[in-house]
Amino acid sequence: TLAGCRMRTLAWLGIASLCLGAAWAVPAKEEKRKAGNPKADLALYENLDLDNYDLTLDNYGEILDLNNYEELYDYGDLAPKVEVGTLAPRPKDPMALPNLGTTAETPKLQPPTTASPVRPAPIPMQFLPSCLLCLCISTSVYCDDADLEHIPPLPPETTYLYARFNRIGAIRASDFTGLKKLKRIDLTSNFISWADADAFRLLPSLQELILPENRLTALPELPRSIVRLDARLNRIPSTGLRPEAFRDLKQLQFLHLSDNQLDYIPAPLPESLRSLHLQNNNIQTMHEDTFCDSQDHSQIRRALEDIRLDGNPINLSLFPNAYFCLPRLPTGHFF
Repeated sequence: TLAGCRMRTLAWLGIASLCLGAAWAVPAKEEKRKAGNPKADLALYENLDLDNYDLTLDNYGEILDLNNYEELYDYGDLAPKVEVGTLAPRPKDPMALPNLGTTAETPKLQPPTTASPVRPAPIPMQFLPSCLLCLCISTSVYCDDADLEHIPPLPPETTYLYARFNRIGAIRASDFTGLKKLKRIDLTSNFISWADADAFRLLPSLQELILPENRLTALPELPRSIVRLDARLNRIPSTGLRPEAFRDLKQLQFLHLSDNQLDYIPAPLPESLRSLHLQNNNIQTMHEDTFCDSQDHSQIRRALEDIRLDGNPINLSLFPNAYFCLPRLPTGHFF
C-alpha cells in the first residue's frame, strides 16, 4: 500500500543519517585531540638523531676517552642544560619573548684585541729553578732522567740532590754556591768529564759524593766532612789524584774507586776508613806502609775490614808485612 511504502522510505533515510553522523564524528574527535596537544610528538623526537644512535657497551670506550675527559671539556663553555618535558618560566616583559620565526645563529669568536695579555717568552731550561724541572720534596731535589745538561739552580735549603741518568757534562764551582746544608750529591750515569777544583770543597755539610758511571779523569778537592766517595766506572788514572788526597779526610769511611785506571793504592789512608774498593784497575805493587805503620807492630786497624784488590795485576803474597795490622786480608790474588 501507499502507506507502507512511505514507512519503509523513512526507515532507510534514518539508517543512512545515523551512518553519516558516525563517520563525521571520528575525524572531529581526532582533530580535537590534536588541537588540545599541538605538536606533542614533534617536541619529543625532533632533536633525536636515531640514525647515529648506536652507542653500546662494546664501543663506549672507543667513542669516549675517559682518561682525557677533564682535559677535553671546558665546563665553563657549555650551554645550560634544558630538561625535556619542562616549561620555561614566563618572562615578566612580553617583549622578551623570542621570535620563533627566526633561527638562532652560532656565536662567532672575536679576534684578540691589543689589550689581551701577552704570553712571556719561554725561559731556557738551564735557567729554570730545579723545582720546575724536577721534583722537590721537603729539602730533597729529584732530577733523575730529566734530560739535564747542567746542574739547575737549587733552593738554598737543599739537603739531598739526585740528578742521575742525565747528560750533565761538567760541574762548575758556581753550581753549589751557598748550599751550606747539602749532604748528598748523586750524579750517577751522566757524561761528566771534568769538575772545577772547588766544586765540592766549600760545601761544609757534604757527606756523600756519588759519581759512578761518568767520564772523569781527575778528582776535585773534597771537603773534610766527606764520609762516602763513590767514583766507580770512570777514567781516573793515578795522576788524576792529588798527592795525599785522602790523608786529611778524618770522616771518610767508604772509598770506592773500582773500574778506573789507577796504577797504585792512594796512600796514606785515613784511620776512619772502613771500606776500600779498588778492583779492576792497573795496580801492580804496593808499599809495606800502605795500610800499616811498619815501625809500629802493635798497630791494629779494626775499622778497615773491607779491601778489594781483585782484578788487578798484583800478587798480594809478595807483600806479607803489609797486612799485619788489618783484621782481614785484602781480597785479590795470592800466588
